[in-house]
Amino acid sequence: MLHIRVATEPDFPHILSIQRQAFAEYEGTYKTSGWTTETMEDLQRDAREKKILVAEWDGKVAGSVRFWTVGGVCVIRLLSVGPTYQRRGIGKALIQGVEARVADAHKLYVCTMLKTTRNVTLFLNLGYRPESVLPDHYNRMDMICFSKYLSQP
Repeated sequence: MLHIRVATEPDFPHILSIQRQAFAEYEGTYKTSGWTTETMEDLQRDAREKKILVAEWDGKVAGSVRFWTVGGVCVIRLLSVGPTYQRRGIGKALIQGVEARVADAHKLYVCTMLKTTRNVTLFLNLGYRPESVLPDHYNRMDMICFSKYLSQP
């Protein structure tokens, strides 16, 4: 059973472990050390500035996502799902969890690695539209950024 909730500090070691596992898949295609070497202190600092959701599958942390709003734009980053939990709709549920909790934004914005067909397809299927390509971006990797406008209440 899948449950999306706000992360708490006891979740942090699980978040870091899942993030390392999820991004390790792309090592060799991209330099992922920025995501696979994050420390507990880095995550604690991030948690003071951003919101973090976790996905639980049968009571175990299976994934997470971080987000924050700047100037009416909700920035989504570090969507991570543990490899053994992938292809179960968890990434989709986490993004929908962000969308359901954002009250101070008119637009959602997310970037992913250009060569990750699965991620690109996820965002397209959720109604996000390509907004820009960032060639030679983080650690010289090509990124694609998507946006989705929220309807007015």
